[in-house]
Amino acid sequence: MQNEIAKAKVLIESLPYLREFSGKTVVIKYGGHAMIDEELKKKFALDIILLKYIGINPVVVHGGGPQINEFLKKMQITSSYVQGMRVTDGPTMDVVEMVLVGKVNKEIVGLINHCGGRAVGLSGRDGDLVQAKKMKVLGKPETENAPPELIDLGQVGEVTRINSEILTTLDAKDFIPVIAPVGVGEDGQAYNINADLVAGAVAAELNAAKLILLTDVEGVKGADGQLISSIAVSSIEQLIADGVIKGGMIPKLRCCASAINGGVSKAHIIDGRQDHAILLEIFTHAGIGTEITA
Repeated sequence: MQNEIAKAKVLIESLPYLREFSGKTVVIKYGGHAMIDEELKKKFALDIILLKYIGINPVVVHGGGPQINEFLKKMQITSSYVQGMRVTDGPTMDVVEMVLVGKVNKEIVGLINHCGGRAVGLSGRDGDLVQAKKMKVLGKPETENAPPELIDLGQVGEVTRINSEILTTLDAKDFIPVIAPVGVGEDGQAYNINADLVAGAVAAELNAAKLILLTDVEGVKGADGQLISSIAVSSIEQLIADGVIKGGMIPKLRCCASAINGGVSKAHIIDGRQDHAILLEIFTHAGIGTEITA
């Protein structure tokens, strides 16, 4: 009986959050260890299905870095990174699209459907969902008075527009969109886009109540190594300049800032290795990980 009472208390405690987020959209960037561990994959699928059943509209944007690395290694293609982003030439782009769209996306959709959900897989090229242009990145100048160097990342893109019509149509029919972060340029060129950036752009376009990024760390850590529970958008660039935020965490924080500035209520960077991390973030007062606010 005690177990049943405890379950009832959990349901009652979650009531304010059920009321707050009912009918709202939550965009979840799915990546890291949660995409590899079989038990975590199943729990992720069940969490997404639960959100849909209780009236919250989840939209999933997934990564696939480890899977891409595995295929590139088999094909003896070496990758390099600039500011946390993979330099993508033609052969690398072929592998990226093949793995993200043809393998990873279909596996996620299949798992959600197998567990009782109704998911539909999408590439950013489908229906011009994720429109993009070539990303320009400036490196540090070689000398003090020299202009910044323009770094060519190949077919790495940045989002110019999200065509939300296809997403709202799927939502109206109670489907769960699962998006692979491949964009399309005006000339039809495919672009490899950081999944965090796509998730942020989708969240802003849909006026999402939350943007949640699943990672393999507890959240953002300070210079002392301790978890930072909350970060204001206005302090992000200074934290990057100070070296507190670096590597792959840079695009994550910038995508959160962009989403917040675009109208998303809150963004969260959480540890996807934690069982039911999404539910803990949405339905508990303290939440987990790092919260990014306006």
